[in-house]
Amino acid sequence: MKRHDTTGTGTGVEARQDAAAAFSLLASPLVHEAIACAALLSESVEPESLHRLRVVLRRLRSLWWAYRSFFDKDVVRQQRALFKFLATAAGKTRDWDILLQLLEEEVEAESASSSELKAARARALAVSLETLANAGVKDVLRETLSDATKALNTAHERVSFRKFGDRQVAAREKLLRKRMKRALRAKKSDYASLHEVRKAGKTLRYLLELFGPVLRADHHRTLKRLTKIQKRFGALNDVVASEALLQQNEYLFGDSGARDSALRWLKQERKRRLRAARKLLRDA
Repeated sequence: MKRHDTTGTGTGVEARQDAAAAFSLLASPLVHEAIACAALLSESVEPESLHRLRVVLRRLRSLWWAYRSFFDKDVVRQQRALFKFLATAAGKTRDWDILLQLLEEEVEAESASSSELKAARARALAVSLETLANAGVKDVLRETLSDATKALNTAHERVSFRKFGDRQVAAREKLLRKRMKRALRAKKSDYASLHEVRKAGKTLRYLLELFGPVLRADHHRTLKRLTKIQKRFGALNDVVASEALLQQNEYLFGDSGARDSALRWLKQERKRRLRAARKLLRDA
């Protein structure tokens, strides 16, 4: 395979640099981006602002996973749980946005995009904003980064950033292959196994974006394949999550006929996207 000519990641990290010392150079930009996204929420309620915050929090969670051997297990568990909690809070409103968008695609479900559902979306947004405001995103992320940096300053493990990146990416590639094989052996209607593939693929993609420029092998093809998997599996996840959300809020439909029509359409769409995801998995 081709090797990279560059020795840096674009964040000032060099291939030969100590991995522990490189951590803050990777984490700091992500923390600053998350803080900036959170600050924008007080000025705007655009869905994209919440989505950007959720994505950067997921990247941080993946980075902490990669560096888990440098930290105390309980600390890693707590910090990753924090990132997940904040990302989930940011994602609640987006779940409603996706549901509304899907229902608008189905002509018979136009009445489902009613004021009641949009009001529910507004309530979800209020809860998301309140949760994130109470969490004190700026202070808690800075403290988390500071604690991690201090721990790494006293770390005994010494390994080059390139070797460390190769090792972490290889571990995630192995996990992804394992989950893909498991999903192919599962029943055709088994969504859970496909969801595990999606999660493993997403983490691998984040790690490739972080470590990619200094890795020994060129993972360009892998990234292209992961992008395709994420797109198709993400589309499936959107329908599955929307179907569950609608079932949990059936009372918002004044018209049972519109409700049943929407649920039928989502069920059919789930089956169609499930077949498409499995086909991509077989062809991968």
